[in-house]
Amino acid sequence: QVQLVESGGGLVQAGGSLRLSCAASGHTFSRYTMGWFRQAPGKEREFVAAISWNGGNTYYADSVKGRFTISRDNAKNTVYLQMNSLKPEDTAVYSCAAGAFLVGNPRANEYHYWGQGTQVTVSS
Repeated sequence: QVQLVESGGGLVQAGGSLRLSCAASGHTFSRYTMGWFRQAPGKEREFVAAISWNGGNTYYADSVKGRFTISRDNAKNTVYLQMNSLKPEDTAVYSCAAGAFLVGNPRANEYHYWGQGTQVTVSS
């Protein structure tokens, strides 16, 4: 069982930055592919970014490419999402997800564990 707890969300003006963190419990964090997803009110959940177990491969949605950076620190059991040049359309609840022994850029339904999410609000 893995528990995921996100933090770092908040209210920021357009053009600003936030760094989200997702802390994982358990001793096998390094085996997990980690992903960030977001869901805005009235919209479906969408993929944001993912990172392989060793950080060697990263994947991004086109809408955030060049603005967001996913990274991980396996010694701290934590994955990060650095968000720069934020736009009002980035407003959503951001959730992290963990999946064991996944390859490539997994679909949402392939992840095994999910956090509760953290709210990000970008004002214009």
